Amino acid sequence: MQSTSTPSETIDRPFITWQRIIDWAQEHYRCRTFSKDERIPARPGLLYLVQKGSVRLVGSAQVSASSKSSKSDREATEEAFLGFVGAGQPFELVAQSPFTLQAYAHADQTHVVWMYWHDLDNWPHFRREILDAFRYQHQRKLLWLSTLGQRRTIDRLLGFLTLLIEEFGEPYVSEAKPNVVRGYRLPWTLTHSQIGSAIGSTRVTVTRLMGKLRSKGLINTEEDNLICLLAKSDRPSPTSKQQKAKEAIEESA
Repeated sequence: MQSTSTPSETIDRPFITWQRIIDWAQEHYRCRTFSKDERIPARPGLLYLVQKGSVRLVGSAQVSASSKSSKSDREATEEAFLGFVGAGQPFELVAQSPFTLQAYAHADQTHVVWMYWHDLDNWPHFRREILDAFRYQHQRKLLWLSTLGQRRTIDRLLGFLTLLIEEFGEPYVSEAKPNVVRGYRLPWTLTHSQIGSAIGSTRVTVTRLMGKLRSKGLINTEEDNLICLLAKSDRPSPTSKQQKAKEAIEESA
């Protein structure tokens, strides 16, 4: 599992190249710092780089299977959580009616740089890294789609959390055993409503299923409501056959 980068850490590219890009962005007024939950005014055709913090991508669609849709229904369109973009990663927004994509700063002091694609001609090696990063993101989205295809909501939930923590998780330890990694946790909070929008469920259902995953010893919630995926060695021993059968009945309900 990999953890997100910070300005003081080494990003997966030569520091000199990255610093040149930051300097270029500042000279051309192509950078800005955003507060938590502040909307990033991104537009199609531009390439965005997250220098620090985290960006939350959400989407909405003005489509309905109903033959009639009132104005109030259109105004009440919900946004679906589409994923994070961590420090050192690129993103872009594609406009295609009736679908709308938007970006928000998920962490305070999120610093974003933007440029046109032809600006990358100044850094050909960096351009290849950007394309590799988008290729990796595409592969992760295919895994995401595979997870969302699971029939049971609890399986979609666990798969969704696993993918997020695999990509952005940070190791955490206990005070009693500081040298033993108990598992990995998201570095940012994620509400049950946001999780529900991502897996096609409701906040109430997500809250109930999160409790089940905690009782099974699969996940945990640390301080500041950070979601943790426990290491296998830190999970409780298997339950009896009767208890397993009871849990199977409950999950299939």
